Amino acid sequence: MRTRLLVVVLFLVGLLAAGLGVPLAVYSAQAAQSKLFTNRLTDTVYFASLAVRPLTEDDPTGLDAQLRRFDDTFGVTVLVIDAARTVRASSRVPAPELDADGQDRLALALAARPSKPYPLLMPWDDRPMVLAEPVLVDTEVRGAVVTISPTGALHAEQLVVWIGIATASVLALALAVLVALPIVRWTLRPVRRLDEGTGRVAAAVLAGAAPEPVSDNSGPPELRRLTESFDRMAETVTQAYTAQRAFVADASHQLRNPLTALRLRLSNLEGQVVPEALDDHAAALEEAERLSTLLDGLLALARAERTVPVTVQAIDAPIAERVEVWRPLAEHLEITLEITGTRGLRAMVPAGAIETVLDAVLDNAVKFTPPGGRITVCTTAAGADDELVEIAIRDSGPGMDPEHLDRATSRFWRAPGQDNVEGSGLGLAIAARTVEVGGGLLRLDLPPGGGLRITAVLSRAGWPPPDDAP
Repeated sequence: MRTRLLVVVLFLVGLLAAGLGVPLAVYSAQAAQSKLFTNRLTDTVYFASLAVRPLTEDDPTGLDAQLRRFDDTFGVTVLVIDAARTVRASSRVPAPELDADGQDRLALALAARPSKPYPLLMPWDDRPMVLAEPVLVDTEVRGAVVTISPTGALHAEQLVVWIGIATASVLALALAVLVALPIVRWTLRPVRRLDEGTGRVAAAVLAGAAPEPVSDNSGPPELRRLTESFDRMAETVTQAYTAQRAFVADASHQLRNPLTALRLRLSNLEGQVVPEALDDHAAALEEAERLSTLLDGLLALARAERTVPVTVQAIDAPIAERVEVWRPLAEHLEITLEITGTRGLRAMVPAGAIETVLDAVLDNAVKFTPPGGRITVCTTAAGADDELVEIAIRDSGPGMDPEHLDRATSRFWRAPGQDNVEGSGLGLAIAARTVEVGGGLLRLDLPPGGGLRITAVLSRAGWPPPDDAP
């Protein structure tokens, strides 16, 4: 943003320099050219008055010497031409020929019309300035005087002026950079701190810690007030998030003891319930068990939402340990549970994250895989440069509708038709939050051949390898 603002400032200064410099350069050139035109017009009129008698008496002898002296002094060619367009006197021998523009101006002079002003001659236009004035005797045109003035000196003067203006414009741009840089830094410092502080504030909010203030009392008053408002908002959000998370954890803990007592009392009633109330007693036990599972899920979710340090972990051991824990249940349900893929991978994850994710995902996979099915845990290096680690758990169950994949990690969400399936609806939400806290993501997809694949994507530790690695 700072670079863009600096470019805008330079663009505006450049427009101002161009808006002032170009008209000044044009005005200076026009003024110099007008001065030259006026001087040469005066000289041409003077020689037209001198040429009256020589043209009338047909004796230009004395006029040639005057024309040559003028040419030697000022470098301007002077021609005296009669009404038949014959050169009668010239400051140079042989007399130069007139170009098309000179012929047009001579025709105007012989028609008793004065020389018209020249348009602006650019420095790269090396044409001479040609002026023609009629020689009149009692309003009768007897001929014309033509002056041919070189424009090299005029162009050299224009170039000096234009180079000076361009130099001044460049200096103005350089000065604008020197002045604008500290101003831009001062103006955008609060914006930069807001941009840098947003990520830190988000991490602090998730961790329940006090966010680092963004405001440092620098910058324009409006932006200072914005940073102060952001700090107040971040503090409020942190307090609200901490209170909400504490409420969930405290409420879950506080409810566990009375819930345990309730389950114990319901269990103690077994064998003492009248036959008419047996169904109600069984339903009450199931609801108590479901409520206990829900509280465990809420506690697990509260733990998953805490930001904990990310460490380097080898993933083989925790995967093998959790698979062995779930293997007896899988074998009891006639489900094959296996581990495949690349071994020896290391990932950047919070402590206990791999175990939490596997428990949540394997629990989901076991529920929906039919007898005779297969659950595969596959570990691979992924990414364009193998900078990621993927732990994919694939089952051979019914899968789910594609439009439900994005909602499957929402809290308490259940797919249509699965309301009676055991569980709290928090398992995948816990897994997704655990992976996200470590900087990864949980991805769900429907692989070819059926079933559901849930992949935890983590950052690979020790990647890229050192430069001296083989």
